[in-house]
Amino acid sequence: MQKIIIQKTIDFVKESLAAAEGGHDWWHIYRVWNLAKAINKIEHANGFIVELGALLHDIADSKFYDGDEEIGPKTAREFLNKLSVDKETIKHVENIIANISFKGGKHKQQFRSKELDIVQDADRLDALGAIGIARTFNYGGHKGREIYNPDIKANLNMTKEEYKHSSAPSLNHFYEKLLLLKDMMNTKTAKAMAKHRHSFMEEFLDEFYSEWSGKV
Repeated sequence: MQKIIIQKTIDFVKESLAAAEGGHDWWHIYRVWNLAKAINKIEHANGFIVELGALLHDIADSKFYDGDEEIGPKTAREFLNKLSVDKETIKHVENIIANISFKGGKHKQQFRSKELDIVQDADRLDALGAIGIARTFNYGGHKGREIYNPDIKANLNMTKEEYKHSSAPSLNHFYEKLLLLKDMMNTKTAKAMAKHRHSFMEEFLDEFYSEWSGKV
């Protein structure tokens, strides 16, 4: 029965995100889902909840719904209810969706579980490395942001609301979020995986600034 529910969830997510922005589309979900399963093979949490949480974590991302943080958990709850998933599992998945997001460095998470730790790590890993770089500039282009503006400095002390409504150049996002994620991983497995992706981003930034300044 669980395999059937997972497959129906995959179908639901694919359909729901068919027209989504490229950094938050089905393929983002697919990567996070695979990363979460890989981490869970080592960390050994409830695999069913991990898979559902990974598949549904961005089913209705608040950044695309005027900051509405209730729509994601609500959408997941309504869908899982139709599949007669037990209430305890549904509540756990809702809590994963509600608490997975970065939301700025000062935000304090209101819920913890091993399953959330794994899904959150998988989501954060997909924000790092080559994929993370591609997603950052894809989203920046989607929002009409500058690639880089040396006159606009990164804000490392943003509140949750400031982070949510930021329109800063895409490169600032590396300092305001991406380069912080390596040290925010929950599991030993993800911490090890994050090191290479973090180093790759640092190399990219070195090359970016070198090219920006016209060095030969």
